[in-house]
Amino acid sequence: MVGSDLDTQQLAQALCDRLRITPEQWHRLKSNRHARAAEQLAAALSYLLHDQPEQALAHTQQAQGWLDRSLKAPPCPEHG
Repeated sequence: MVGSDLDTQQLAQALCDRLRITPEQWHRLKSNRHARAAEQLAAALSYLLHDQPEQALAHTQQAQGWLDRSLKAPPCPEHG
């Protein structure tokens, strides 16, 4: 099983870290559907490789929402 391969899990986590939208990037990328979907899909892959299919599915559904435009960016956490 791929999920038992530590190197694969580390690669998935590195991808997740690379695609994560930081607080400094949030205003610039909050409505970027590709960036938001990529962030969610990387998280889904990491959860799947850690044998957490429910979380993987939730992140996959979030990615789908960004891509099919059923989701939109929430208001800024600092400005309400």
